[in-house]
Amino acid sequence: MTIGLAIGIVAVVGLLGAIILVLAAKFMHVEEDPRIGQVNGCLPGANCGACGYAGCADYAKAIVEAGAPVNKCVPGGAKSAEDVAAVMGVDAGATAVVKAIVGCQGKPGVCNQNFEYKGVQTCAAAAALYGGSKACVHGCIGLGDCVKACPFDAMHIVDGIACVNTAKCTGCAACVAVCPHNVIEIHGNTEHKPKVLCNNTEKGAQVMKECKTGCIGCMKCEKTCPSDAIKVTNSLARIDYEKCTGCNACVEVCPKQVIVKSE
Repeated sequence: MTIGLAIGIVAVVGLLGAIILVLAAKFMHVEEDPRIGQVNGCLPGANCGACGYAGCADYAKAIVEAGAPVNKCVPGGAKSAEDVAAVMGVDAGATAVVKAIVGCQGKPGVCNQNFEYKGVQTCAAAAALYGGSKACVHGCIGLGDCVKACPFDAMHIVDGIACVNTAKCTGCAACVAVCPHNVIEIHGNTEHKPKVLCNNTEKGAQVMKECKTGCIGCMKCEKTCPSDAIKVTNSLARIDYEKCTGCNACVEVCPKQVIVKSE
């Protein structure tokens, strides 16, 4: 009898709770602008966060409700921007093409090894142990955290170094977020322009002890560039792609082959 009464009470309470929830949903319902779903359908669904929002749905809501720019979706590029602009009845504007660049060439035989790493096979774990097994603690560890993070299959490990398939890369920056040595950077306006494939900010003498293709901060590239597009800061060359004309003068004078031509 007692058990039956308890079951009855629980059933009544559950029923009342369900009725309250249904009524609350009905009276508190806020009609969503149908354009949010339409805009979300124009986006690639990568949820990479490169637009500055939590994901595609959040970005779609910001476009419709807060007037966010329609051309912020990096993976979707110009196509997504045009489709979203059509839904919103606005001009898509220019969409920047950005790509990831891996600033390292320190494959085995090029970069010296301090020890053989046998631990957990992730870059994050290796970096926590003396910065990884390589003599250069600024370079690519090569265990593929970026490969796992990339939603577009644009990152691969080749000869122990992360490499970017530029045809697949959308510049979403998922690889940047997981690289413990900050070896990967995102740049726009890089087509047919040189790249600096080094991330080591140590003095030249120390760099040469660690790696055969490390930047030694000699400043030959900076002195040669006719466009003032390359500067050596903290012993490391950096390219301003807005100024760079792709003349490749810096490539020709780099004594360590750190600066290379783009494909």
